[in-house]
Amino acid sequence: MTERPKPAKKSARSGPSSNRPQKRSGGKRYSQDRFSRKPRSDRRSGNYRKSDRQRPAKPVKRDRPEVAPVQAAVPTQSDPDTPQESPDMIFGRHAIKAALEGERTLNRLWINDRYRYDGRFLPLINDAKANGVVIDEVDQRRLTQLAQGQNHQGIIAQVAPYDYWELDALITQAKESTPRPVLLAADGITDPHNLGAIIRTAEALGAQGLIIPQRRAAGVTSTVAKVATGAIEHLPIARVVNLRQALETLKAENFWIYGLAAEANHSIHTVEFSSATVLVVGAEGSGLSLLVQQNCDEVVSIPLAGKTASLNASVATGMALYEIYRQQWTGRLNLNSLQKAK
Repeated sequence: MTERPKPAKKSARSGPSSNRPQKRSGGKRYSQDRFSRKPRSDRRSGNYRKSDRQRPAKPVKRDRPEVAPVQAAVPTQSDPDTPQESPDMIFGRHAIKAALEGERTLNRLWINDRYRYDGRFLPLINDAKANGVVIDEVDQRRLTQLAQGQNHQGIIAQVAPYDYWELDALITQAKESTPRPVLLAADGITDPHNLGAIIRTAEALGAQGLIIPQRRAAGVTSTVAKVATGAIEHLPIARVVNLRQALETLKAENFWIYGLAAEANHSIHTVEFSSATVLVVGAEGSGLSLLVQQNCDEVVSIPLAGKTASLNASVATGMALYEIYRQQWTGRLNLNSLQKAK
């Protein structure tokens, strides 16, 4: 019996049969030639990727060119109502009057329009006009904006920066004013309110000048001038680079240097201030620096009876200066009594 020949198998790679139904997807017909088929070798090796129509390609990141930042345009003309030449401002009638009497340069004056013809401000305005000061009448809101929280009392002035004295000129002026001058040196006073109070107290008690360091210390600013209430116009102030070297210069001019410290063994009332004197005051907390204490002839303290360990720097300065001048006043009274007895 003869075997029937087997029919030849169709190749798997041959095209689709016309009798084979086409696949449906979402109610639409897709022909196979719309998809690009990869070779089997690529599919088996794992390099097969879906077509771009099924998975969009990721955009290529490109480095953006660096663009220089845009700078704001600098105005060529300043605002006439805002002080631009100097940030130093003084507030209140008394401080501005003292600045005019001390021949300090005033650049501009702002006054409340309601006080323009007030008898309290009229002499001050006339003096400012005579010195060529520009006067602006503004409302209360503008004054508050310029004062930035300070109590302006209806009038504000923009002044030139404080012109510090030279140390040699300060020493010469002190010696010429009295046979026993008293100078004050502030070591590291950073609080402008304390410095202003020290200046006010020193000028009121009759001191001949103040010496402050240039670094790590407060200078003469608008806040200092406000607290001093015009005393900076009558008390010479010198600003030195090195306070220790300034004390050595004062020693060469026959000044005795007394440092004020809470931990000192000698009380201030036991010391006799009979010659030219320099009182050195330190900041609160840190006190006098070690180098400054080494350049003092003697370190004295103010005896305290309460539980408070220390005093405010300006308060301690006032008490020490009063003791120095009390001894001078007592000596004058005794001398006058002896002269009358003869």
